[in-house]
Amino acid sequence: MTITQIEQNIKNIIGNFSQDDFIFDLLLAYGEPKATISRLRKGDLNQLESKGELTHRKKLFFKVATDHLHSTVDKLRNDSATLKQKPRFIIVTDYKTLLAYDTKTTDTLDIELTDLTKHYDFFLPWAGMEKSTHQAENPADVKASEKMAKLYDEILKDNHIESEEDVHALNVFLTRLLFCYFAEDSDIFTDNIFTHSISSHTQANGSDVGTYLDRLFDVFNTDEKDRDASLPEYLKAFPYVNGGLFRDKFTIPTFTMKSRNILLEIGSLNWSEINPDIFGSMIQAVVKDEYRGDMGMHYTSVPNIMKVMQPLFLDELYEEFEKAKGNTKKLNLLHLRLQNLKIFDPACGSGNFLIIAYKELRTLEMLIFKEGGLLISPSIKLTQFYGIELDDFAHEVAILSLWLAEHQMNMLFKKEFGTVPPALPLQDGGNIVQGNATRLDWEEVCPKVDGDEIYILGNPPYLGSSMQNKEQKADKEFVFDGLNNFKNLDYIACWFLKGAKYIQKSNAQLAFVSTNSVSQGEQVSMLWPNIFKKNIEIFFAYQSFKWTNNAKGNAGVSVVVIGLRNISKELKFLFINTIKHEVKNINAYLVNSNNIIIEKKQSSISFLPSMVSGNKPVDGGNLILSEEDKNKLLEKEPNANKFLKKLLGASELMSGQNRYCLWINDSDLEEAQQFKFIRDRIESNRQFRLASRDSGANNLANSAHQFRDFFSTRRTSIVIPQTGSERRKYLPIGFINSDTIVSNAVRIIYDAEIWIMGLLSSNLHILWVRAVAGRMKMDMQYSNTLCYNTFPFPNINKKQKEEITELVLNIRDEREQHTEKTLAQMYDPDKMPQGLKEAHHQLDLAIEKCYRNKPFENDEERLEYLFKLYEEMTVSENK
Repeated sequence: MTITQIEQNIKNIIGNFSQDDFIFDLLLAYGEPKATISRLRKGDLNQLESKGELTHRKKLFFKVATDHLHSTVDKLRNDSATLKQKPRFIIVTDYKTLLAYDTKTTDTLDIELTDLTKHYDFFLPWAGMEKSTHQAENPADVKASEKMAKLYDEILKDNHIESEEDVHALNVFLTRLLFCYFAEDSDIFTDNIFTHSISSHTQANGSDVGTYLDRLFDVFNTDEKDRDASLPEYLKAFPYVNGGLFRDKFTIPTFTMKSRNILLEIGSLNWSEINPDIFGSMIQAVVKDEYRGDMGMHYTSVPNIMKVMQPLFLDELYEEFEKAKGNTKKLNLLHLRLQNLKIFDPACGSGNFLIIAYKELRTLEMLIFKEGGLLISPSIKLTQFYGIELDDFAHEVAILSLWLAEHQMNMLFKKEFGTVPPALPLQDGGNIVQGNATRLDWEEVCPKVDGDEIYILGNPPYLGSSMQNKEQKADKEFVFDGLNNFKNLDYIACWFLKGAKYIQKSNAQLAFVSTNSVSQGEQVSMLWPNIFKKNIEIFFAYQSFKWTNNAKGNAGVSVVVIGLRNISKELKFLFINTIKHEVKNINAYLVNSNNIIIEKKQSSISFLPSMVSGNKPVDGGNLILSEEDKNKLLEKEPNANKFLKKLLGASELMSGQNRYCLWINDSDLEEAQQFKFIRDRIESNRQFRLASRDSGANNLANSAHQFRDFFSTRRTSIVIPQTGSERRKYLPIGFINSDTIVSNAVRIIYDAEIWIMGLLSSNLHILWVRAVAGRMKMDMQYSNTLCYNTFPFPNINKKQKEEITELVLNIRDEREQHTEKTLAQMYDPDKMPQGLKEAHHQLDLAIEKCYRNKPFENDEERLEYLFKLYEEMTVSENK
C-alpha cells in the first residue's frame, strides 16, 4: 500500500461517507485485509451497536461518543482495560469531530472529520510506515515546541488577542509556563508539582485554569514569610521565585477542556535536560510564519554556534588554559579574565548564542577550579551577557533561557563540587534589551569599560534588498547615513557596519553568521571598503557551507561565518570544507588574497570579445509567440514565417522549450502588416508602450514592431544563462545561429570564435563566477561587467586556441550523444554523463596550462591564483 493509494482511499471514505462502515473502511484504507475486517464485524470485540466500541488488538480502540469527546479520550488513554489489548491508536468521534491518540508516540489528533484527508499520515503505522521523528539529544525536543504551538493556537482561538498589550501578556504567560515545566523536572520545584496541581485543582472543562494560574503566579512572586496564612497547603508547597519573572501582573488567557488537556500533555514531557536549541524551534513553531519572515529570523544549531564561538574566543581561552596548567597564579589570572568578559549578541533571538557562550565559559571555569585544586563559588554571572532582540516573545524567552542555563550549570557544579548557590529566588538575568538593533546605541546596551574584553557574536537577520520592507530600508539608510551606494545591500550589512564601529580601537572582536551574498558580487564593493577603512580586518572565516539546524522548517540557505578585529599581527585562519588553514590575509571574498575589490568593468581586462545582454522586449508579451501561437499563425498564413524567429532565454536554453518572436526589419514593416495577426500584435504593443509609466517605453511606441533592442547573430554566437545554480561544476554554454534571437535572460557574445566557449566552460571560470557574482535568492547571477569582463586570462597563441577549439567540439559531440536530455539535465552534477565529464576534464587541463605548467592542487589554489593575476592585470588602473 503506497501513500498515494492511502490518500486516495481516505478521499473515497469522506466522499462516500457511511457512519456504519467508517471505522472498517478506515482500516481497509491502510491495507488491513478484507478477511480481518469481516472477522472484526462479526467478532466479540465489535460492540458498535451496543456500546459504540470496537477493539482491534494492537491496532486500535474505537469509540463513538455523542458529547464530551475530550474527556472521553483522556479517560480512555489512562484506562487499564482499554490498554489491555495494546491498541496503537485510541479514536473517539461523534462523526463530526475526530480525536485520536497515538499510544506509542503520545501524539494527538483533533480535527473535523472531513479534514481527515489532510491528516491521513497520522495513521500510517497501520500500513507499516512509522512517522518520522526529529532526532534530538534530549526528550524535550521539537515535539515540545509543536505541543506549545498547539497550545498557542488554541489560546488564540478562545481569546481575543488583538492589542500589543494582549500579545505581550500572552508572550510573558508562555515563558512563565516554560519555566514551570522546566522547574518541576529539574529539582527547582518538587517533581511534577506544577502539572499535578493543574490536574488536581482545576475543573476538567478548563473553566478555572486561568484563575488558578493567576493565583499561583502571585504565590511565585510572594516571599514565604509574607504569604497569607489562609493560603491552601497545595499552594504553600510552591517556592518563592521572583527574579522579575512573575513580578508584573498580566491577564491570564481563558482555557477550555481542550487547552487544559494540552497543558497536561506538555507537562508529561521530560524537560529536565532541555536543549537551548528548543527555544529557537519553539518560536519558529509558535510565531506565525509571515510574522517571523518579516523579521528575517533564523535559528542556529549548536554546531553552527561553535563555528562562531571557537575561533572568536573559546579556542584562545583553552590555549591559555593549557599553558596555565600546574601554575596556580596563571590559573587565577585566567579565571579573573573570564569574569571580565562580556558577550554581546545584537540580534539574540531566543538567546541561543548567549546560552551556549554562558555554558562554555562555566565549563571552562569548572576545569580551572579542578586543575587548580580550588573550590570556589561560580563567578561567571548572567550580567556579563548582553543582547538586543526586536521580537517580544523571543526577548522574553532569551531572559528565561539564561536563567535555565544558569540552573543547569549550577546542577553540574553541584555534582562536581558538592555545593551550589540556591536555585531560588531567581537572581538578575542577562542584560537583554527589546528594541531595534539598527537604531539603538550598542554602547548604551553593552557599555565599554576599561578592562573589559568584549565579544560580539550572533546570527542577525539577512534579508536581501528586494525582501526588505519600508522600515528595514529606512533602518539601512539610518545606519549607512553619509555613505553612498548601499541600497542593494542585504539587511545584515547594518550589523557588520555597526559592529565594526563598535569594536574600532577597542578590546573587542566580532563574528556573525551571514548569507554568503555579503562576500559576493556587487555587495562586496558596497560594504567592505567602509569596514576596511576603519583599520578592521577579517581574522577568520568559514567559506560557504549549507545551513542546518534543529528548527522545524530548516532555512535552506548557504552561509558563511566572518570574524572581524582591529588590524593585528596575530594569526588568521580560513576554514575551507571544515579544514582550518592558516593564511596571510582574508579578503572580502573570503579568499587568501590581498584586500582587492572586484569592480564592474565595461570591457574585458583580458581583451576578450564583447559580451552583452540579450534583447530586452519591453512588449508586454505582444511580440512573443508560444509554439501554439506560431502553429496557428502559419496554418493560416504560411508566408508569415519570414517574420518569425526562435526566441531563446535562459529557460529555453536549459529546458529545450520552444518560443518564438516577431522579428521585423523597418524595411519589411509594410509587408508584415498585411497579416492581421501581426498587425494586431504590433498595435497591442504600441498601446502597451504608450500606457507605460516609463517614458523610455513611451518613446518606443513608434517602433512597436520591434523589441527595444534589435541585435541578431550573423554566424554563430555563444550564450550563457543569466541565472544559474551554484551546484553546477560547469556553466552550461549554448550556441545559436542566425535563425535564433536571444532575450535579456541570457548573456551573449555575438559571432564569437569557438575557443571562447572553452574558456567560459572551464572550472576556472565558474570558480571566479562563484566568488564574484551576485545572487538572486541562492542562484548565481552571471554579469558581463562583473563576471566576464573582470575574468583574468592570459594572452594565448594560435596553437593553444586551436587545441581549445578541438576540445570544445568534443564537448559538443558528447552533448549530441544525449539529445534526449536537456542542457539542465546534462549539467546536473549528480546526473552528468561520464563522457561529457571527461570531455570537460580534458578542457580544464588545457585551460589551466594557459596559466601555468604546474598543475593546481585544489580549487582554493586556483582561486588565489586568479585573484593575484587580477590584481597584477589591473594594477595600472589603480595607480
